[in-house]
Amino acid sequence: MRITPRILVAVASAGLVSALALGCTRPAPRVVKGTRVVLIVWDGLRPDSVSQTHTPTLWQVAQTGVTFRDHHSVYPTLTNVNSTAMATGVFSNRSGLLANYEFRPELEPDRFVRTDNLIAVQKGDELSGGRYLGAATIAEIVQASGGRTAIAGTKTVSLLHDRKASPAHGNQPVTVFSGATVPETAHASLAEQLGSFPQSDRPPDAAQNEWSARALIESLWKDGVPEFSLLWLSEPDRSEHADAPGSVTTLAALKSSDENLAMVLRALEKEGVREQTGVLIASDHGFSTVGRAIDVRALLRAAEFHVIVDREIAMRPGDLRVVNNGGTALFYVAEHDGATIARLIAWLQQTDFAGVIFARSPVDGTFLLSDLQLDTENAPDVVMAFRWTDEPNEFGTRGLVASMAAAEAVKGTHGTLSRFDVHNTLIAAGPGFRVGATDDLPTSNLDLAPTILHLLGLPSPHPLDGRILHEALVGGGDTLPHVEHGVMEATRALPGGIWRQQIRVSKVGTETYYDEGNGRLETEGSAPER
Repeated sequence: MRITPRILVAVASAGLVSALALGCTRPAPRVVKGTRVVLIVWDGLRPDSVSQTHTPTLWQVAQTGVTFRDHHSVYPTLTNVNSTAMATGVFSNRSGLLANYEFRPELEPDRFVRTDNLIAVQKGDELSGGRYLGAATIAEIVQASGGRTAIAGTKTVSLLHDRKASPAHGNQPVTVFSGATVPETAHASLAEQLGSFPQSDRPPDAAQNEWSARALIESLWKDGVPEFSLLWLSEPDRSEHADAPGSVTTLAALKSSDENLAMVLRALEKEGVREQTGVLIASDHGFSTVGRAIDVRALLRAAEFHVIVDREIAMRPGDLRVVNNGGTALFYVAEHDGATIARLIAWLQQTDFAGVIFARSPVDGTFLLSDLQLDTENAPDVVMAFRWTDEPNEFGTRGLVASMAAAEAVKGTHGTLSRFDVHNTLIAAGPGFRVGATDDLPTSNLDLAPTILHLLGLPSPHPLDGRILHEALVGGGDTLPHVEHGVMEATRALPGGIWRQQIRVSKVGTETYYDEGNGRLETEGSAPER
């Protein structure tokens, strides 16, 4: 069965006020009895990596469920951004989390912070009254309804799905992240049961991911499979960073993640709940090969910008801090000095590595941060996605990007608006989902939370930016939304030519999906880029 768009229909908002949002005492909605959902994230899984040869278990799940063929990552196409999008169903401007690495002076006054670092997360909650993330997560909503949750992951990013693990309704949830736990008291029994979290100098992370899968199955599920579970696997992301998409290492990583998926499915069968459990396999983003490594800081210094480094506090207006996020760079200008911002943007527009540029305030040839919901409270003055092409790497896998990553140490990355970073994986099967179907409508990581909450029979305590994927559900109806396509464009005349940047967009009902974006300085006689 193939699900393709036909006519326009309205998509209802899932945003309903509940006791979780207001802190009041009226009874919260209850989880639909007997319903379970397991979300398994293969970090960095490109859609073209799924095959009967390299991922046979995942391929078989796809045959029995729905393959979403136009799935999208949220920009910036980074892990922490998309983990938060999956968990909350809202864009960065509402969750408050913009990148893997940000400059948050209230957390660290003189250096960038990793946004899933436990100390940073806890300090953020302390300073904000428990609102480090500006929206409730699936796990928090399920717990507030009286349901149980289980969160386990090889990477620290799984912490963002349930960073508090607060007891509720007599249940003590546990979050396992990179071998640690919240609450910390749960770690000793876990280590006694499974041994220490394995360490690895080289990918693939087979042992670490197996440990995390066993932590979910053997420890967190010891009293039965809860209503909502998350397993976050670090592969194929780590192998793609180390050796690039399509490499022998990456193929081994795919096999490892597929074996962990099979382990989870066997555990559901053993517990007798496979037929009552919706299983969603998703990736946070796609992946690209580093075609060129750019030392942006050195180039800025050569252009006479005053670039400050970590452990250095800005002393004067215009001091510039650059935060590396692989395929995206964040630029923080001290005191938001307008002259420095204008000079920085004009400089970027004349480089051979800038792709798409966003600014806090209107500047010719840029988009506003708010155009892509990047306008968080702590947002930088300028955000730049690096340029990309569709050329293949040495393994025949398409998608090359410029990046701040050092190419000799990091051969693959993500974070850009390349179609290969933006388009990622979603496959779903189990009760509620159609069988043997493909969904050609645009979908995104923002749509996971509303769809999972719908399967569990729970409303959201806040309006959601994603939509329920009704077209992929049994009984979802045969009348499908119309998809509108468009292009955002910004141009600027410069002495060396015309700067032009574009973002291709798709719209389903009220939801907008950003398909890809790129830019370049067009000079007389310049050939179009591939």
